[in-house]
Amino acid sequence: MHILLETARLRLRRFTPEDVDLLVELDSDPEVMRYITYGQPTPRESYVNIYMPRWFVIYETQPGLGYFAAERRDTGEFIGWFHLRDDRLEPDYVELGYRLRRAAWRQGYATEGSRALLAHGFDALQLAQISARTLRGNAGSRGVMEKCGLRHVGDFVYPQDVIAGRSEDERAAVKYVITRSEWLSRPG
Repeated sequence: MHILLETARLRLRRFTPEDVDLLVELDSDPEVMRYITYGQPTPRESYVNIYMPRWFVIYETQPGLGYFAAERRDTGEFIGWFHLRDDRLEPDYVELGYRLRRAAWRQGYATEGSRALLAHGFDALQLAQISARTLRGNAGSRGVMEKCGLRHVGDFVYPQDVIAGRSEDERAAVKYVITRSEWLSRPG
């Protein structure tokens, strides 16, 4: 097992092909997918044939970046994932993201894991800036971004090729950013 980071309560590790069922189960909860696919589950075939192969390429070609399984350190229970990857919409950025099981919500895991990846990105990888995005109505995710020191820099609409079949209002989103200097100068 290739462990990237450990926090007080979490272990972030690379995914393996054997993790596919954990991902399918995570994405089968309509509430988890509410602000991603409007509640639609991700088919197992998509993970096997598209997403996981992409993730494995990132591990090999962009050391330190990628998608990482989040497990509780005390029990080993899979609670979701975090990513730090090239931003597909704006190549000058690296993007932070996360998806957690509903049972792990409102326990500080999203903030804890996000802060660990921000520290990794700025300290180990020496990144200049990191972005994060979510749909406008996702107050929980916006709160995590703010707790991690990211600042709201603007509103935008996801293009149709990112969120297909939805109205412009349904694709309305927000972008947050933190720079390396902001990260290093934050209090505490």
